[in-house]
Amino acid sequence: MQLRYAFRLYPESGQRTALARAFGCARVVFNDAVRAREQARAAREPFPTAAALSRQLITQAKDTPQRSWLGEVSAVVLQQSLRDAEAAYRNFFASLKGERKGKKAGAPRFKSRKDARQAIRFTANARWKITDRGRLSLPKIGEIKVKWSRELPATPSSVTVIKDAAGRYFASFVIDTDPETDQERWDEPEPDAAIGIDLGLTHFAVLSNGTKIDSPRFLRRAEKKLKKAQRELSRRQNGSRNREKARLKVARAHANVADARKEFHHQLSTKLIRENQTVAVEDLAVDGLARGRLAKSVHDAGWSQFVSMLEYTAQRYGRTFVKVGRFEPTSQVCSACGHRDGPKPLDVREWTCPSCGTWHDRDHNAAKNVKAAAGLAVSACGAQVRPEPVLAQRDETGSHGIPPETCAA
Repeated sequence: MQLRYAFRLYPESGQRTALARAFGCARVVFNDAVRAREQARAAREPFPTAAALSRQLITQAKDTPQRSWLGEVSAVVLQQSLRDAEAAYRNFFASLKGERKGKKAGAPRFKSRKDARQAIRFTANARWKITDRGRLSLPKIGEIKVKWSRELPATPSSVTVIKDAAGRYFASFVIDTDPETDQERWDEPEPDAAIGIDLGLTHFAVLSNGTKIDSPRFLRRAEKKLKKAQRELSRRQNGSRNREKARLKVARAHANVADARKEFHHQLSTKLIRENQTVAVEDLAVDGLARGRLAKSVHDAGWSQFVSMLEYTAQRYGRTFVKVGRFEPTSQVCSACGHRDGPKPLDVREWTCPSCGTWHDRDHNAAKNVKAAAGLAVSACGAQVRPEPVLAQRDETGSHGIPPETCAA
């Protein structure tokens, strides 16, 4: 299992210039690769291979006056940029064929030097290293100061240097870990320890054991500061240095909000996975919910990020993670007797079951139903859930007068 460990970098003035040069060269090579592909598509010619692009856009381009400055950066950075272009096209074609899981990938586009995020990647071939002084030594850039927040569990296979919209630099190390070794770091919980989670806005999460976790609402709390910074940005003249300073101020304010939200999600997901053997959560349609009048609150909650953290943390430490279908009527069914009381408006937070008379807190009852539905899903793992295919009956639509042997064929 591959994991990423990110650490803050503090490059000096000359190193920032060298990094900017490397970002620019990698961006140019990526754009040249996309342009070569698009020209081949327009001419109805086969796409150039990765080897041909490497020879044309890197090796031969360095000998031309227009691209001679490509030799000022590590060749590994340029090769990795070509691989990124190849991966972008593979993901795009896989999405067109329906072979890609998750969100569909669009066609690769040209990168701009004004993009909020810039990144370059160094593999082992680049001969980068961590020095005895704890600095990150990169070819043709130098030794950069790193703020180590923890030790790396193994030797990294690659490092990606990232500059975000707030002007901060990070080093992201890729580590190959053994899940069995990671599982030994935590004490195993009780075999029957399971929890159901109902995500919401009033409370970020309500657990099936009755625990309610308040929503931090990081964006709402920082809204006043963000509005002030955004007003200052709107008054600055385009292209001026003061506008760039105001833009950085806005970006840093948003970065603080995003970092606080991510830290909250990390701590909560780790706690839930550590204490339970099975964790269940409802698969919410976040894209649809974010199109309504509660869009800002939905985005502020960050449900998708939290669910993703639960999933990969459970996979790393050998826990069972279950997503309950979004069409499961968790808010309509009584968790005590199973009576379905029908849909309820959002302002109804408490209700009494007309069948058994049990009083329910809406969110707590939903969390119990999520846990119950996850139990059924877990018990069905590895079993034949759908019925076996059978021959079409003669009285079915479209099969009149057709022998059963023909239908089976």
